[in-house]
Amino acid sequence: MSWQSYVDDQLLATKVVTKAVIAGHDGSIWATSEGFKVTTEDIKKILANFENRDLLAQNGITVAETRYIYLSSTDRVLRARKGNSGVHVMKTEQAVIICQYEEPVVPEQCAAV
Repeated sequence: MSWQSYVDDQLLATKVVTKAVIAGHDGSIWATSEGFKVTTEDIKKILANFENRDLLAQNGITVAETRYIYLSSTDRVLRARKGNSGVHVMKTEQAVIICQYEEPVVPEQCAAV
């Protein structure tokens, strides 16, 4: 299965995730949903600050030109929200997966995908 297939068939097909991207820790984009304008700089900045909760709380995170308010995180998961949408970021050993969701989906539903 290709990374693009994973985005399309495993994430977007659930109808819980509205947009998604999979990228390497170097910021290179491996697969993305149509119209999700996540940049290499977005990825690098998220990964660089992943465990700095104080900085995340002050500045939030920016994904595809949208600034989200930091909600919570662990060493592998980061959650942020803006208005009626939010992002769930999952860091693996080699990649980062960013999923966007919109109401009526709640963060817990997105996390379960």
